[in-house]
Amino acid sequence: MTTADLDLMKHNAEGLFRRKRVLAFAMPAIVAAYFAYIFFAFDIPGLVQRASMDNAVTLASDSWSYKVHVTRSNSTGEIAYAVEGERKGAYPEGQRPDWVSGGDIVTVDLGRGYLVRLLPENRTEVDIPGYGTIEAQAGDRQVTTNLGDDLPDWINASDRRVAITTPEGRITLTGSKTEVFNYFPGWELFWFTFDSPYHGQPVTRILFGDRIDPDRANIAGALADWWNNPMWRHKDVAWAIGETILMAFLGTMGAAMLALPLAFLAARRFTPMVVVRGLTRRLFDFVRGVDALIWTVVLARAFGPGPLTGSLAILITDTGTFGKIFSEALENVDGRQIEGVASTGAKPLQRYRFGVIPQVVPVLLAQVLYFLESNTRSATIIGAITGGGIGLMLTQAIQTQKDWEEVAYYIVLVVVMVMLMDWFSGWLRGRLIGRKD
Repeated sequence: MTTADLDLMKHNAEGLFRRKRVLAFAMPAIVAAYFAYIFFAFDIPGLVQRASMDNAVTLASDSWSYKVHVTRSNSTGEIAYAVEGERKGAYPEGQRPDWVSGGDIVTVDLGRGYLVRLLPENRTEVDIPGYGTIEAQAGDRQVTTNLGDDLPDWINASDRRVAITTPEGRITLTGSKTEVFNYFPGWELFWFTFDSPYHGQPVTRILFGDRIDPDRANIAGALADWWNNPMWRHKDVAWAIGETILMAFLGTMGAAMLALPLAFLAARRFTPMVVVRGLTRRLFDFVRGVDALIWTVVLARAFGPGPLTGSLAILITDTGTFGKIFSEALENVDGRQIEGVASTGAKPLQRYRFGVIPQVVPVLLAQVLYFLESNTRSATIIGAITGGGIGLMLTQAIQTQKDWEEVAYYIVLVVVMVMLMDWFSGWLRGRLIGRKD
């Protein structure tokens, strides 16, 4: 090796090390520049400024708690007691929570010294420990109070509405009504509403005790009242879960049945004609290039809302995805097995049936079962647009901005549904194509 060769090798090595050093500094710089672009393009400072941690805390607490409304109508003077303010959750006539007392002067004890007194003539007094007593008079669509101009953050007051937020509850005063919200942990009336004879009964009495309802056996009656619970709507929720699973099943299986024969047209080994193969592949690109949510909107305008529209959206999108996956699997089949079947005198369709399909079945089943699991989750979002399944109920619960514990209930059910579909698809995959140790 000459001196010139050594110099050339040294020059090349130095160049290689120089490129690596530049790359080592360039890549972090590019990543940092990208994050800087995101920081300003997405207006992260403005987002942080607009964020309200109080609303986030309220939303999170509402998901695992419920509130009881004590509402006085300032026009009639009547006081109503209801869970979540719903008519279906109203306390029966003559009953009220044990933290409400009094006759002409009704006292609402929110706990830890926070008291609300509903006085005659639409007057209200609110005792706030460490702050004092707030006096309010409602009438003529206005609210008059003894509050000054310098108010703490937890009081929002105008001449038409006063809102007081305390650690123990909230009070809202308007010209038409006075409302007190008291919060408690748990999902109240999840099992039985107040009109059910099984409400408040211990489980042991329902299972082993004397008959509570003379017309029904305890277990049968309790199951019926739980199933037809008008507040939590367990029957409607079960039906919606079934619609969501059916939507995913029909869309996934329909796409697999359409994609398999089309995949033969897109595979080079089975379709030598370039034009046919190219058109089929472009068809796959087109239908999978448009997201299922876009297909959902288009189909909803064409066929109207409903679970079938969601199934068609999944079917169209997955046909393109399955077509690409299946065609690639077909191009990698072992030709010797096809030749062996052909040597028996089998016709072309029989060669495909016995020489090709058995080779690609494990890939096909694995992909179909995976997409079935994934589409079960996607069907929730699609159902929110097409008006079907658990997605619709979840959207309605979110839009009301009222019962966030129902939102949490539906989210838990969706997660459980996806977990069950994951277990089922894994079990079915093991039964059909076996498991590897």
